[in-house]
Amino acid sequence: MTLTVYEHPLSPYAQKVKIALDEKGVGYVTRMPNAIGTGQPDPEFLKANPRGEVPALIDGDDTIFDSTIILEYIEDKWPEPALLSREPIAAARARMIEEVMDTQFEPINWGMGEIRWFKRAEGERARTLEAHAVSQARGIYAWLTRQLGDGEWFGGAHFGWADLSVVPYLNGARGNGFGPDEKSPLGQWLARANGRASVHKSAQAAADSLKGMTMVAGAVESGMFKREYRDHRLEWMIRSGGLDVVLEGLKKNNIRFSNELS
Repeated sequence: MTLTVYEHPLSPYAQKVKIALDEKGVGYVTRMPNAIGTGQPDPEFLKANPRGEVPALIDGDDTIFDSTIILEYIEDKWPEPALLSREPIAAARARMIEEVMDTQFEPINWGMGEIRWFKRAEGERARTLEAHAVSQARGIYAWLTRQLGDGEWFGGAHFGWADLSVVPYLNGARGNGFGPDEKSPLGQWLARANGRASVHKSAQAAADSLKGMTMVAGAVESGMFKREYRDHRLEWMIRSGGLDVVLEGLKKNNIRFSNELS
């Protein structure tokens, strides 16, 4: 039975899952929730993930949500080729890299989307947020460079869990104009990663999706489109100088939070 991945092409969380499946040669189909981004319920999607967040994986009668848990499921069910080292410390390092990217880098790219695509802030306020984003990204690049060391991949000789957890975010940052220097070790790693068929497929889908983003600022302003301000995103916006952005979004009712379970 074919797997179904609920996703949005621009979601780095969903990209991780697709890259893992493609690396393992596991067939799947993708599906976007109806009216994604509006906050309107999609009953079928909510059966797979009651939190209303992509990705979600449907495998027969079983449903799994949260990208990390889905990756663990994929690794357990299709162990070859291995993406996560069987050595405990190496596996822990890969998971720590994933955690940093998911919780500290994701909101940087997300915040830039709020400014550049959704026009939440302009002028000096936008410049303040962008300056924080660039500074934070550079700090994480330095940390990632130390994790990479002299290796070809973050796990050493083989592309794996940490690599697929980093590449969607760095491609997003490059699209925002502050990716790693191409000649740096991290920039060279990114070029190698983008040369893989699994990564190219995911990145191309994301690029194609951007072509339909030209009118999204108006949809947000009207309240038709509501961006999700969950945990680390909310923290990033406030700590980077965007408290007013959050308050305005609440007043206009064009931001939302994760679904409450029932």
